[in-house]
Order: sequence, then structure tokens, then C-alpha cells
Amino acid sequence: AGVIAPAAGPLRVVAAVVLLGLAAHGLWRTWAAHSAGETPTARAGRGIGTPGRAYAALLGLTLLNPTTVLYFVALVLGRRDTADAGLLPAALFVAGVVLASASWQLLIAGGGTVVGRALTGPRGRLVTGVLSSALIAALAVAALLPG
Repeated sequence: AGVIAPAAGPLRVVAAVVLLGLAAHGLWRTWAAHSAGETPTARAGRGIGTPGRAYAALLGLTLLNPTTVLYFVALVLGRRDTADAGLLPAALFVAGVVLASASWQLLIAGGGTVVGRALTGPRGRLVTGVLSSALIAALAVAALLPG
């Protein structure tokens, strides 16, 4: 840090210019696409276009999330009566975990679908493009501030 400290001022200006250029380019592309009435085209066979694929992807992400895994492991190991539990309480516990996880996954997938439809429409694409360009421009201004 001490080596580049003398050049920090000019480097901030260069960073701000680059960020402002990116913001202007993004705004120009957003406005041009909106004015031309372009709509995004989906590539066939890509992504998680079906509800089943979306559910499987979110389930996989949940299972890979270490916090979720640790939480359920702590729940299972933390119960005092798990060692002596009968078949019915254990089955009810597993059913509760499955239902809770499935309902959470359906809520996320359904909410993502609603938000995705709103953001991929012409107005949503315009708003997100303008907002992202404004955010990049704000970062450029922040880069110029001493601190």
C-alpha cells in the first residue's frame, strides 16, 4: 500500500473514468434495446426453464449449504430422546423436515418465477438497466471521494 500511495489520486480518477464509461455504455445499450423493442431470446435447453429443474437446482443448493446441513445435524443430534425414540416419532420428525424444506423450496421457486417475469419484461429490463448504470455511476463518484 505504501508503494502505490503516491499514485492513489490518479488511480482513483482512472477508476472513476472507467466506471463512468461502463455506466454510460450500459445506459446506452439499455436505452437502445428498449427503444428498438428488443426482447430477450431464451436459448433452448439451457438453464432451469422447467419447474422440476428449478426445484432440483434449489434443493441441491440447499443441500450443499453448510449452514443448512449443520442446522439439521444439530437438530437431530441435539434432541435428547433421539436415541430412545420409537419409529413413529422419528418418522414424524423426518416428515416434518421434508415438508418444511419442500415448502421453503416452493416458496423460493415461486417467488423467483414472479420476480423473474417482472424483471424480464420490457419495463423491468429498462428499470434494472437504468438502476445498474446509476449504481455504477455512484461507485465512480465514491471512488473520487477521499477516504
